[in-house]
Amino acid sequence: MADILAGIFERNSDYKRLEMELESAGKQDSDYIVYLNDDHSSQYMATVQVQSVTEAEEIGRIFSENSVVKSYYIENMNIREASYDTVKKFINTRSKAEIHNSPDVKIKTPNDGMDSEVKF
Repeated sequence: MADILAGIFERNSDYKRLEMELESAGKQDSDYIVYLNDDHSSQYMATVQVQSVTEAEEIGRIFSENSVVKSYYIENMNIREASYDTVKKFINTRSKAEIHNSPDVKIKTPNDGMDSEVKF
């Protein structure tokens, strides 16, 4: 069974360039889907069917060159099953399960401030 590599891309990245690079890497039009919004200036998502881990790494490199924000590897799914709603549900579930980095916490230590010798 095939696997899917899904990527969410930045607003300013060019989806046509991504399509050209995928096709020059040997992918056919039936091996990938680019999901666009109506305004074309917002983020978009793409899914690519891969057959091996090395192929997924190559596609991941192409994603990185095209300003991918985050990519997800979905096992045991082919491109026919990769509808927008199915992939979006998978990404939402995976995102909720991730442990996100917490911001740096600064611990305030006591200092030599006012003591009993201070008079008001």
